[in-house]
Parts: sequence; structure tokens; C-alpha cells
Amino acid sequence: MTPVLQAQNVSKIYDMGTSKIEALKGVNIGINKGEFVAIVGKSGSGKSTLMHILGLLDTPTEGEIILNGVNTKGMSEKQLAAVRNSEIGFVFQTFNLLQRTTVLDNVILPLKYSDVPSTEWVRKAKEMIELVGLQDRLKNKSNELSGGQKQRVAIARAMINDPSIILADEPTGNLDSKTGDEIVNNFLRLNSRGKTIILVTHDNDLAQIAQRRIVLKDGSIVE
Repeated sequence: MTPVLQAQNVSKIYDMGTSKIEALKGVNIGINKGEFVAIVGKSGSGKSTLMHILGLLDTPTEGEIILNGVNTKGMSEKQLAAVRNSEIGFVFQTFNLLQRTTVLDNVILPLKYSDVPSTEWVRKAKEMIELVGLQDRLKNKSNELSGGQKQRVAIARAMINDPSIILADEPTGNLDSKTGDEIVNNFLRLNSRGKTIILVTHDNDLAQIAQRRIVLKDGSIVE
């Protein structure tokens, strides 16, 4: 089976003027379609850097990222943005919703940068919103929602373009434990439907829900 996402000998070096910081050191990862993988590490381990590179938000100093068999090395920023929008759904700790904008319009947003006809936007958005159980909040603005509801909107938005991968960065970090459990159940349900989930977290307990853990320390995979 060809992995849906591969990192091949990925290194990242930050030039800090008089010194250089090697955030990642020759990382190799293969993630198969339908897997639920947790990338775990303490602060400074390199997991955030790896998340940004896997999500095509940053480029490695050395090495390659291959998504669905396509090598992204050398792609322009415009090309990378198009791949991100169509192939990767992002869920962040801080939700990243547009404030004072309705749930429906927040979920529709990625479709505006896709090839989906505008006549289909509302139907598709409503379908994703129903998937996360917020069909009664379509017209609510994001600043009128609880933290858990905001994160469910973010999940619906991440799903709207039917991406190959859902990349979740500390998705329960700003939530209480009960609400966090509800969000975890949303990811488990999506995974059971065949979605590939990559969860980035420093929380070992949260990482236990994944089928596989990748542990980073000082920029290298140690487990």
C-alpha cells in the first residue's frame, strides 16, 4: 500500500543570526489511508515544526513531502495553497473561525477557493454541519458558540472539501475534559468512516486514542 502521506529524510534548520537551530533531523514517516496517528512530544521536541511541514504550511530545509504519490518539493506557494485547500483539513487549538460570522459561512469559506460550483456550497456546508451535530446553529455567529461548538464548526470546515487528511493540532487544548471527550469522539467517528487523522499533541493520554503513536524528542523520532 502506498502511503497517503510520506516525509522522507525531512530536516528543518532555522537560522537565528549567529546560531542555527535544527528543529527536525532526518525524519521519515509514512501514514496510510484510513490511519489514526498521533504525533507526540514535549514543547521543543519539533512536533509543531513537523505539523507545519506535513500540512504544507512550511517547507523543509532538506527532504521531501509526498502527498497521494505527488512530490511537493519545488511547488510554488500558489500550488501548495491549492493542494492544502483540497487535500488537507486543519483543526487548530484556537479554532481559527471568523468572528461575528455565521456557522454556515465559516464552513463555506474553503469552498470559495475550490472548484466546487457556488450553487453547491450551502448544500455541502449543511451536510458537514449536520455531521458534527450543529444543524440547529446554522445562523449563529461564532462568537455566540461555546468552545466545544466552535471546535465542531472547525471540524466541519476541515471536512468540507473531502480532504485526504485531517490534521489536528492540540484540538482539545482549550476545552474542558467533558467537551474534549466529545471532540475526540468526533474524530473517532470520522476515522471509522475512513478518514485519515493526524493528531499533534503533548498529551500522552489523548494520544492513546490513536492506532499508532510517533514520539518526537529533540527533532528526531524516538518511538
